[in-house]
Amino acid sequence: MVLAQKEIMALRKKLFESSNFNGKIMYTFSRYFSSNKMDLRKLKPMIQKRIQERAKDYPVPGMIPVAQEVLNSRRLLMQGVSTLLKVLPVMACKFCPEVYIGEKGHVIQTCCGFKRRGKNRVHEWITGGLNDVLAPVEAFHLKHMFQDVIKHHQRFDFERVPAVVELCWQAGANDGNQYSNWSPESDCCSVDGAESLSPDELVMIASGTLKAWEVLRNGVEKLLMVYPAKVCKHCSEVHVGPSGHKARLCGIFKYESWQGTHFWGKANVDDLVPPKIVWRRRPQDPQVLLNEGRGFYGHAPAVIELCTQAGAIAPRKYHCLMKLQGVATL
Repeated sequence: MVLAQKEIMALRKKLFESSNFNGKIMYTFSRYFSSNKMDLRKLKPMIQKRIQERAKDYPVPGMIPVAQEVLNSRRLLMQGVSTLLKVLPVMACKFCPEVYIGEKGHVIQTCCGFKRRGKNRVHEWITGGLNDVLAPVEAFHLKHMFQDVIKHHQRFDFERVPAVVELCWQAGANDGNQYSNWSPESDCCSVDGAESLSPDELVMIASGTLKAWEVLRNGVEKLLMVYPAKVCKHCSEVHVGPSGHKARLCGIFKYESWQGTHFWGKANVDDLVPPKIVWRRRPQDPQVLLNEGRGFYGHAPAVIELCTQAGAIAPRKYHCLMKLQGVATL
């Protein structure tokens, strides 16, 4: 009888200790993982203070020379391409963004056309211009990087500038230089008397233009490692800043339930400086590129193709894309 009472007492003691242990666990769990809602009104001042303190770190002093170099390279690139366009012919499709560097356009059936036209048709060529070689990418100009998000009704209150220029301005390259009063006319510049340039002078301009293209893309890639930029996942809209704007300008889904709201993702170099890949004719190819040999022809960015036709040497990283040693069409 005494042994039975001792066993009962021991069993009760174990149950009490286990229940006390579980109570401590539940108390700790409820303490650190509480489901009570936080008061956002108390957190708002803390978030605003953190944003203001983060804004003090920009612009980064070490990136200001890079931004200035990007602006100078962009100016040289625009000037060089404008000069080469007066000497070399560029054709653009009337119904799609296709571009061809040459006197006659190709007959490769890749025209997507308008919405009601048939797909994979032969292109209808017209004379191309600067915007066909260097695709313009614009963004809203912000007074400072961490300002309030642009609402839809505020879209006409902000100026639209080239995205590369806006990126350089936010990087601190707009103080006391010629880009502080930017205008669209300032990009349209070329060398006077381009038609009378000698072959050596043309090669020198093409080489300088090719170098400016590489410096521009490398500089933009460096700036994007420090300064945030966004691009819409469904269209080519670009926003330079930590968060995208709320202007409902996405034309692809403007009739859907979200009414043209952009879906933002991280932007890269090709979003701000599109390479604009074009077909290129090699010496072993026919005078007019045919649709039957589209699997043999090479490609190149429009700027690279324009400069190489003027006598410049393309960098080795483009040789695989250009298919320099590829076989001719059968």
